[in-house]
Amino acid sequence: MDKNKIEQLRKIKQRLYLGGGIDRIEKQHAAGKLTARERLAFLYDEDSFQESNLFMRHRCSHFDMHEKEMPGEGVVTGVGMISGRPVYTASQDFTVAGGSVGEANAQKIHQVMDDALKTGDPFVFINDSGGARIQEGVDALSGYGGIFYRNVKLSGVVPQISIIAGPCAGGAAYSPALTDFIIQVRHEGQLFITGPNVIKQVTGEVISAEQLGGVDSHAYYSGVVHFVAENDREAIALTQRLLSFLPSNNLEDPPYYPPAGDYQIADDPSLNTIVPDDPKKAYDMRDVISRIVDSSDFLEIQEHFAPNILIGFARLLGRSIGVVANQPKVKAGVLDIDSSDKASRFIRFCNAFNIPIVTFVDVPGFMPGVDQEFGGIIRHGAKMLFAYSAATVPKITIIVRKAYGGAFLAMCSKDMGADRLYAWPSAEIAVMGAEGAVNVLYRKDLQDSDAPDELRNRLVREYKETFANPYIAAARGYIDDIIEPAETRSILSGSLEILKAKRELRPQKKHGLIPL
Repeated sequence: MDKNKIEQLRKIKQRLYLGGGIDRIEKQHAAGKLTARERLAFLYDEDSFQESNLFMRHRCSHFDMHEKEMPGEGVVTGVGMISGRPVYTASQDFTVAGGSVGEANAQKIHQVMDDALKTGDPFVFINDSGGARIQEGVDALSGYGGIFYRNVKLSGVVPQISIIAGPCAGGAAYSPALTDFIIQVRHEGQLFITGPNVIKQVTGEVISAEQLGGVDSHAYYSGVVHFVAENDREAIALTQRLLSFLPSNNLEDPPYYPPAGDYQIADDPSLNTIVPDDPKKAYDMRDVISRIVDSSDFLEIQEHFAPNILIGFARLLGRSIGVVANQPKVKAGVLDIDSSDKASRFIRFCNAFNIPIVTFVDVPGFMPGVDQEFGGIIRHGAKMLFAYSAATVPKITIIVRKAYGGAFLAMCSKDMGADRLYAWPSAEIAVMGAEGAVNVLYRKDLQDSDAPDELRNRLVREYKETFANPYIAAARGYIDDIIEPAETRSILSGSLEILKAKRELRPQKKHGLIPL
């Protein structure tokens, strides 16, 4: 072959690899951001990335667009290896037309998403774009529509992760919302539908872009974002860690990682004293989880949103599990609208990707109040009942302390499909707390008593001894076993080993109708 042609190819590729050019790359760095290609270099195993459609070019002729060269059309797409497993990606290049999405840009993203579906491999979308390429009009909108459509096709088939590494505004924000996990970079990442200028024009309210679509708004209040990263590299490291818990697709089991070092299944006596004797005293459920899972490694999801419930990934004897747990440290671990939504979505993800669910229960009930009722706590709480009942993966529940009323069922009781339900001796299982039950059952006696406080204390004590303990439920078969807390890790590990062969057939249907 003519050497000149080889040299020409190399020069063209070298120019295209520079994206918007040195000046714009330096501007990107000055803003605290990596370039699209630098992000991929950190994401993938060395020399494993295979780029696709580098030479694709738009066909827009309006606004002198035919005269403008846009290397790579403002997005880098392809596939590479992460810890030896294929993962597809689209990394928006802000140095080229602000990473704007036009027809050709979207076609590149469509193709790589289609490839991920064909081969059954995860898809990672790194968002850093000024939005739709307005010069291309409806073609840009059509491009977004194709991305959203493929997000839905991939949903439940392969894991989808979005990184918000720069602006992601307007309709573009809906693609991350359709993926499984969103990682937002503090300060640089911006995620909103209508920008500050529009809000000012419509409402007169003055708000900054960071206040509107920054980390605090989504990690603490809206619940849209699952992880917060301080910079691009941390976001990429989070992506790699998250993928380590997940299978490549819905037909595979999660990867197995033998526990590092001198691991043991030995009993942990510290669990016997971790729950306070006073049932009104709080403790941190994370301390319970960390003493049970491999290497105390718990990847918590949505840490700052609805913190009265904990969700996240861990491993037991090298196998991935999804953890759902009430957090007594926050609102006594009560279930409310936000915590119900948070847990339900996670349960459904675990079920879609063959990840067993371990539930730790210490719940006093559903949150009472007018705001909760008007906000639809019935509908939102029903999501948890639906999610647990519909899940066919192995489900193991540990009642640590309180399990009252409908919340006992919503946290995966035997009636909701738990394959194994264990209780610690500290468990209190009842329709409601002893104080509330006594006030209802003995209302007239208390009113007529000359010493109502003394009578109430005695009745509460008797009620607890009779009903608020795990032995009554165990006698009825609602609990499989009452276990010593120190034995929890070994019992969970043994149960999961047996349940890994679980098969559960359900009535044939298109899909159930979760109360959205």
